[in-house]
Amino acid sequence: MATKKYIYSIGRRKTSTAIVKLYPQGKGNIKVMSENHPEGVSLNDFLWGHRYLIEDVLFPFAVLANWLEKRVDIEIKVRGWGLRGQAEAMRLGIARALVELSPDFRLTLKSHGLLKRDPRQKERKKPWLKKARRAPQWSKR
Repeated sequence: MATKKYIYSIGRRKTSTAIVKLYPQGKGNIKVMSENHPEGVSLNDFLWGHRYLIEDVLFPFAVLANWLEKRVDIEIKVRGWGLRGQAEAMRLGIARALVELSPDFRLTLKSHGLLKRDPRQKERKKPWLKKARRAPQWSKR
C-alpha cells in the first residue's frame, strides 16, 4: 500500500490520535497499526470483536453508501489509550478523509455530526483531593 497515492487525515478523541491513509482504488481492506501491532491487524482483531465499536468506526460509510467501503483501502495508525477513544478518533479521521476524497460528502457527514471533534477531556486532579473533585472523607473526630 505504501507506493500508491492516498488521502491523509487525522482524527483525535480524548488521548487518542488516529492517522488515516485512505487509498481510493482499493478492495475494502482496513489495516490498523499501533504500538502493540506495528505490522498491522484487521479492524475486527484490533477492537477485539466489539461490534458496536466496529460499527462506530464504519459509520461514515453507512451514512454515505455501504458500497463505498468496498472501493477504498484504509490504513490507520493509532496512538493513545482506550478502545472507545481510539474508535472515535478513527471515525473522525475516516470522515475527514472521505471529505477530501469527494467534497460532495461534506454536507451529509456534517449533518450526522461526523466532522466535529469531541472536545471532552479528563479533568485534572486538584491538590488535596482524591480525584478531580472527590474530597477525602470527612470525620468529626
